[in-house]
Amino acid sequence: MKQAVILAAGEGQRLRPFTVNRPKTMITIADKPILQFVIESLARNGIRDIVLVVGYRKEQVFDYIGSGEQLGVKITYVTQEQQLGTAHALSMVKDSVGDEFLVLPGDNLIEAHTISDFSDVEPDAVLVKRVDNPERYGVVGIEGDEIKEIVEKPREAGSNLVNTGIYAFSRDVFDYIDTVLDIPSVLNNMIAAGCSVRALETDGTWLDVIYPWDVISLNNAILQNIEVGLGGTIEDGVTLQGKVIVGDGTVVRAGSCIYGPAVIGSGCDIGPHACVMPSTSIGDNVVISSFTQVKNSVIGNDVNLGPGCFISDSVIDKGCVIKGRFTALGGPSEIRINDESPTINVGVIMGEDCRVESNVTAQPGAIVGNYCQVQLMKLVSGRLPDRSLVY
Repeated sequence: MKQAVILAAGEGQRLRPFTVNRPKTMITIADKPILQFVIESLARNGIRDIVLVVGYRKEQVFDYIGSGEQLGVKITYVTQEQQLGTAHALSMVKDSVGDEFLVLPGDNLIEAHTISDFSDVEPDAVLVKRVDNPERYGVVGIEGDEIKEIVEKPREAGSNLVNTGIYAFSRDVFDYIDTVLDIPSVLNNMIAAGCSVRALETDGTWLDVIYPWDVISLNNAILQNIEVGLGGTIEDGVTLQGKVIVGDGTVVRAGSCIYGPAVIGSGCDIGPHACVMPSTSIGDNVVISSFTQVKNSVIGNDVNLGPGCFISDSVIDKGCVIKGRFTALGGPSEIRINDESPTINVGVIMGEDCRVESNVTAQPGAIVGNYCQVQLMKLVSGRLPDRSLVY
């Protein structure tokens, strides 16, 4: 395989508030958009001819990825004006692909070794993986290595083998799209017509981003493979342990502790006497004030955290200004999104450009929309819509 199609047109409504102003593929983790990880994985496998299907807020993808030259690939853009499904997105590329090509989701964490064997497979094939929660995905029924059917989100999964959304196709796939909207339906059409569709199982890293708190899981997985890189200024009296990346222009002040794996972006001001605990990613131009501790969390660009904050198991989007003694600690929470109510362990999920005054506490599972304002000494719980005022 020398060509790949990345599907990056979707919005990701279940990921709100993070996708109100960006496509889900451009959610940043460990200082990179998810889409960049996918492109880099392809490039490491020698696949540099990439067709990128864009749609929702596509200008952000254009601005960041450009021609692909800086990532060592060549990008061809195809626009899906209406996001009607993955099969519809695939049909858009009919005039842009060759005889054989891979298809990948642009909103999953896919490491290079996950697709290294799959990039040599003969079409038509699906990359499958065993998971603990198959009912969230398309469950794959196989005999030997041949797929017999794919059942989307069954109430009772007969197997823990699921469809990763990574495919090897020939141009024949376009004959089976017809009026169906999703690729699993296309595959079921092909199987019904007597086509052979193989399953190749992987034990490599593949993680989907469905809910806002999935960002924490992806961050954790990415940080396991980082290499130490210390830029900026590390003052005397700083404790560094484990794998830590510190970006250029960042100052880590005396008495601070950084325990890896952790990533701190460029232009940040950390401490003095601040603590960044394991599994934390901090964006660019972030201020973390004295006696603030951040653990197992993702902090976006241009965030300002005041003194004495305790934040764990949380995601705080770009541009938020949070005054002193803010507390957001992880704990079990049942959160309702559409018709789903998963029970998860999470702190706060906070959208961009929020303003939070001093002595505010966020209960586990609180979802704070974009541009919200929270006054002094408030307790935040449940879901706050965009532009909420808590006073």
